[in-house]
Order: sequence, then structure tokens, then C-alpha cells
Amino acid sequence: MNMKRNMLATIIMASLLAACNGDDGKDGKDGKDGQNGSAGGNGSSGKNGAAALVVHTELPVGHAQCTDGGIRVTSGTDTNENGKLDGDEVSNTSYVCQQNNQDYFERIATYPVCLQFDNSCDTDEETVAEISAASEDGMVVYYTDGEQEAFGAVSIENPEQPQGLGTFELQGEPTSISALGNYLLVATNLSKDDTQSGSLEIYNIMDTAKPMLERSIALAGQPDSVAVSKDGNYAAIVLENERLDEDTPFPQTEAGEVIVLKAMGGVDSWTTSTVALKGLADNHADDPEPEYVDINDNNIAVVTLQENNHIVLIDLETAKVTKHFSAGTVNLAAIDNKEEDRIQLTGSLSDVPREPDGVSWINNDFFATADEGDYKGGGRGFTVYNTQGKVVYQAANQLEHLAVRFGHYPEGRSENKGNEPENIEVGEFGDDNYLFVASERANLVFVYDVNDADTPKYKQTLPAAVGPEGILAIPSRDLVIASSEKDDRGDKMRAGLNIYRYGSKYNRYPSIQSVNDANGHPIPWSALSGLVAADDSKHLYAVEDSAYTHSRLFKIDASKQPAVLTAAMQIKDSNDVLKGLKVVAVDAAEDAKSDARKDVFDSADLAAMVNEDKTVNLDPEGIAMAANGGFWLVSEGSGTVGDKKKPVNSVNLLLKLNKDAEITRAHRLPEALENVQLRFGFEGVTESDGKVVIAMQRAWNDEETVRIAKFDPSNTSWKFFNYTLDEPKSQNGGWVGLSEITALKDGEFLVVERDNQSGPDAAIKKLYRISLKGLADGADVTKMMVRDLMPDLTRYNNLAFEKVEGLAVMPDGNVFIVNDNDGVDDNSGETQLLNLGKIL
Repeated sequence: MNMKRNMLATIIMASLLAACNGDDGKDGKDGKDGQNGSAGGNGSSGKNGAAALVVHTELPVGHAQCTDGGIRVTSGTDTNENGKLDGDEVSNTSYVCQQNNQDYFERIATYPVCLQFDNSCDTDEETVAEISAASEDGMVVYYTDGEQEAFGAVSIENPEQPQGLGTFELQGEPTSISALGNYLLVATNLSKDDTQSGSLEIYNIMDTAKPMLERSIALAGQPDSVAVSKDGNYAAIVLENERLDEDTPFPQTEAGEVIVLKAMGGVDSWTTSTVALKGLADNHADDPEPEYVDINDNNIAVVTLQENNHIVLIDLETAKVTKHFSAGTVNLAAIDNKEEDRIQLTGSLSDVPREPDGVSWINNDFFATADEGDYKGGGRGFTVYNTQGKVVYQAANQLEHLAVRFGHYPEGRSENKGNEPENIEVGEFGDDNYLFVASERANLVFVYDVNDADTPKYKQTLPAAVGPEGILAIPSRDLVIASSEKDDRGDKMRAGLNIYRYGSKYNRYPSIQSVNDANGHPIPWSALSGLVAADDSKHLYAVEDSAYTHSRLFKIDASKQPAVLTAAMQIKDSNDVLKGLKVVAVDAAEDAKSDARKDVFDSADLAAMVNEDKTVNLDPEGIAMAANGGFWLVSEGSGTVGDKKKPVNSVNLLLKLNKDAEITRAHRLPEALENVQLRFGFEGVTESDGKVVIAMQRAWNDEETVRIAKFDPSNTSWKFFNYTLDEPKSQNGGWVGLSEITALKDGEFLVVERDNQSGPDAAIKKLYRISLKGLADGADVTKMMVRDLMPDLTRYNNLAFEKVEGLAVMPDGNVFIVNDNDGVDDNSGETQLLNLGKIL
């Protein structure tokens, strides 16, 4: 690897240091007045100390810590004097990353397709953006919307400001779309409860903004994918004919097949022929279910048979199968294959059928598959094959580990298909060939350099909206489009088109990535819900919320770009502090929603809070540095008194932790307040002048204001102040609450006030400055606007985040915020740690 001179100049070469620790020589005798004393004797020879070693290791391009390559610098003491630095001797690891002149992909816009129905997306109408295609000039993107039984058109003439051109109704569910010159081919599923049928709708898009239906071709089955040859002479339409009842075993009545469309002459003269696929696969040969198709320059179509775990090559000119082979199996190690509300890369799977979904030719000799999996398998990565069916590359657990490293791993899918690679695309940008893998559950697009088709090199990862299903390269315009299909306004997800452009000199994502742990695997993290600055203007501490059990706090080096999560500490009740909390005794077998348990913090609730190894299951929402060492942490109570659907499972706790994250003290709210608990409780915590100040999220007990609490550790007394929240302004209603607080100087504080809306519905995300100086118990708080965070939260052309839950002010004045990604549960998983600068 060629290293830039300016980078090499920053590296201190490895050095070997020997320490001399000899005894001092004896002092000489004092001389007489005016005379020097005699010289002291030499001391005995000192024994050489253990060597301090500094080791530099060159990192390849695509390394997780240095995308462009670089140097890893490890240092420590060679205590066993074997002349090398063993793992347990390393005391410090740092990275010097290469910054070269290569180009990156960068998200430049996200277009929620609900804008097609309302110019501010003020609609509950469910929409989908699944598969996309582009006009010949690359100025218009068309996408399928199965929910609306339509396809949509979006102008990307200015790709930074896409404009909706409307939707066009179909007679059934569109499953795929592709452009052939001035025509648009829309595969449409017309199947009923007990029949399989479809059609290929052919639209004239000479006027790209006004598609006109020109011909319909009936299909004797349910289509799932359509691809067009580069010369425009052929199209291949996959008829999957998937089982009408997934619980019905193979085989079913109708076998899947491929339709070859010969697009010669006028549209009316286009002809079709059928390629049968029965009898090819080892797995359920009589019931082939083809899934996806792509065509190379030689008009050879590659077709995946996902459920059959098989791949077929078809010569479109002759409409004949020329080769077929099993997709094979993969062995996976160091993955999370248990759904237990924590990410542990300790599992393994053997002989897992790849069951590929999307497929794309890299060149005429190699193609790649996205190994999503269906009923039995899922390779959790991608595979490159040659045309003889030989596997020349497999990603193994790399996509899983990248998702973990970037905080995007979907733990709730661990027993299924993990990050679930859904689709794959290849495009030539500049002088380089790139492969894109869309991960449906991690909501990421992984980018690989495939200039050498059989040895892909990881380049970068791009964030997407929820559920990227289709991916489209438009090299002529240096653009890539990922279409995300998940749409549920109630769950704060909106389907849309993610638009990326090639040519940025910076790799913008992620904003945080973790280092490896002692096992060589990335430290798992996600759902950051609290943030505090260390005293060095370099590091931050964060906590994860109840999305995960075995609660942890994290140390983050914010001086790096991206920031580096360097350590995770499990919070422990080593001294049985929590076990000493006063609870209502109940039978452990009693149902959690029974009348005896619903409104009380009971013995069964407490037992669920502390694990056998003394780790704890809390809902950490805020963290602060304690002046006398260690941390303050607040855990939000679960449940609302009087709400049968939200029984009380825990109370709000203010916890003192030592530097090792062990609980040393636990404090509860006064009993009168606990008796009216609302589930929106402790959210942020900070320390000021020896007092602990806590922001509660919403107003309790029908009060008009939310409480800011002040706790005095010296006498365990509480005071409360009244904070008036902004009225909700979202077009979708909702509520407004506090989510974080941090101390400034002289009794002043900075708070985050936000609504519970995201994307086009988000309206209130603000920083306010308040003062508690001189306020009596029960006094009203005056607030002063510091910053509207909405522009910050869409800084990287994403849909606005709902939960700004971390806020920290560095000693040097820089203000950081971070959003909570809900552990990638009904959430894109995108986390942005943003430095707002010295704004105070």
C-alpha cells in the first residue's frame, strides 16, 4: 500500500527504550572549610528495566478503523522480555488513518414518498418504495409502491432536491420495474387467494414525467423481478409463483419459470418465450421459486432460486439454461444467533444454506449474490461466484460485524437472518467498479471496491431509511438510489428514496464506531440515551437504555473522526445496593399484570433487575460525572400507576457509580411522587455545586409543568422546580418533553426539549438555557432559547430523528448531541454524534 508522505511524517517510528535503575553512588566525605570533599564511589550497576515497545502495523484499505488504510500504533512494556509486544502487554492503541484523494459516496437527499400524497407528508396513507429504475437520461426515478398498487415518478434533475411527479395506478401489486430505452417495464402481480397470475405493463416514457400505457402482456404466474439487457434487445421476467401459504410444504401446484422478452422492432411485435426451471435444483426440484435476475453484456441472465438455494444461468438469445448449480452453504462464526436483548458475538452456525435473493453481475465472468435467506438459511453476507459456479469470495460475518461496529445491528433478528442482505447492485464510477449491498434489517448500504471481482475490498457504509429493498446505480450521473420500503407513521417510519452521490472527499458515515474487544470483535453498542463530557475536552461517556439488558456505559474518544467508542463497562450491583431497596413482597409466580402487582414495585420486579453475575437490567437515560469521582446515573421507571396496560415494573432511580461502574448508592423519589408515577420519568442528570439535578420527561399527576428535581446527597433531600414545556407543534400532534440536562456555570443549565415525532412530522427539537440559582422549592423556571436543533438533525440529508437524548458540554466549550436509535427496533438505526461547536 502506498502511504502519503504527509501521513508518514506524523508517525514516530518504533523505538526500544531501556531504563537504568542503578543505585546512587555513596556520598563523598564533607570537605573542610574551603575545600572540596573527596569524590563518592560509583554505585552498583543498575538492572535494566523492562523494554517499552512501540509497534507500528500497516493497515490495508478497508480496515474497520481506517477505511483508507493507515497505521495501528500499539505500545506497552515487554514484561516477559521476549522481544515482542504480547496482547496482555499492550497499554495503548491508537490509529493514524490515511487521508488520500479517493472519492466517496455521500447521501445528498432523502425523499419520503408520502410527499406524493401531501406536500408536507401530513398523511397516514401507507406508501412503499421497493424497487426503482431510472429513465435513460437518469433524470427521473420510478419506483414500485405495492401498498398503493401503483408506481411513482420522482424528478432528480437536481438530485439534492428531488421533486415528486405523481403516482400511476395499476391493476395489481407492482413487484419490479425496469427501463428499456423509452419504455418502462412494470411487473405486476395479479394473483388471488388461490391463483397465480400477473402481467407486464409496458409504458412509454418518451415524456418522462407522463408515462403512458402502451401494452400489457399477460403472465401465467406471479412475477417478482424484471431485468433488461444492456443492448436493449431482451428482458427477463422472473415468475416466482411463491407458495400461497407459507405453512404449506413443498411442492405446490405451479412451478416458477422465467419469461424471456425479445424486444425487437415496435412494442407490438415484442415476443416472449418461457424457460422452465423444474428438475434443476437439488432442493425441491419440482417446485422452483426463482427470485431475482440480472443480465450481463453477453445477454446471459443469472437467476437466483432462493427457496431452492440454487442459481441458474440462461442464454437469452436461445432461451436455454446453460448452467445451474447449488448456491451452497456457509459456516458462520462470532455472530449473535440468540435473541436475548443483548448483542453477543459468541455464536456460530454450520452449513447454512445461502438462499440468495438479489444478484448482480460484476463483469461477464463473475456475479455476486445477496444471501438474505428465506425459510431455512441466510448467509448474512454476500458471495461472489464465477460462471462455473465456483465460490471465489464470501463475506462470512463481515457485514454482521460492520453493523455491530456502527451501532446498527438488529438484535431482534439474531435467530433469523441477522442484518439480512436483501439486494445487490454493481456500477462503474469514474475508473472504479463498486458493489453495493443493501441490508434490509440493519438499514445500511455496504460499498465494496470490485475492480478485482474475485477479491472485493470494503470501502464504506452508507445509512438508509428503514428497510432498503432495492438499489439502483446511475453511473452516468454519479448517483446511487436505495429505495426503503418500511412505512408506518405511527411507528415513525416513512418509506423513501435515499440518494447518494459519488465524489465526496470525505467519508461521512458513521459518526461513531467501536474498537475491537479482547476477543478481536467489535464492541457492541446502540441506543445511546445519555451523554456527558469528561474533563479533558476529548472524551465522552454514554449509556445505553432499556433496549438491552445487562446495562452498560461507554467511553468515547470524540477527538477522532469518526468518534471512537473505546470501552464498554457493565454496570454492576456488586455490593447488593439494589437488593436492599424496599419492595412489596409478592409471589414470583404472580402474573406481572395482576392486580396485586400492576401499581407497585415488587419483589419480582426487583429480582428481574439484578442478574446472577451482579450485572443489572436498568433503563439508563442520563449520566453525569460526579465531583468526588465516579458517575451519577438515572434509570427511568417503567409503568404508570393506574394504567392497566402499563403496569409498574420499576421505579425511577438515582444511582451513584464508582469509576468501575459499580453501584454504591441508590436513591428513590419521595413516596408521594412514586404513588403517582408516570412512565415518562427520569431522563437526564447532571451535578452542580454538590447537588444532583435531574430532568423528568413529562408532567405527572395532571400537573401543568414538568419537574426538574434537585437532590442533595449530603442529607438525601429533594427539591422540585416547575418547567413549562412548549406546546406541541407537530402536524401529527404528539407530546413534548425534556430529554437531557447538563450543568453550565453559576447555577445555569442547558436542557434538551423535544417532541416525540420524527421525519416530516418532527417540529420541536430545541436547546434551552435555564437558571436555578436562588430558586426556592416549587418555583417556576425561566428558559431562554439557545438553538433550534432541527437543521442540525438533518445535517446529513436524513429524515429528522425523534430522540435527541444525549447532550454534553466539553470543558473547551464544544457542545455535543447524540440521538437514540432505539436499538434498531422500528428505527433506521442511524446514530449521529454531532458537534455543534462553541455555541454558548
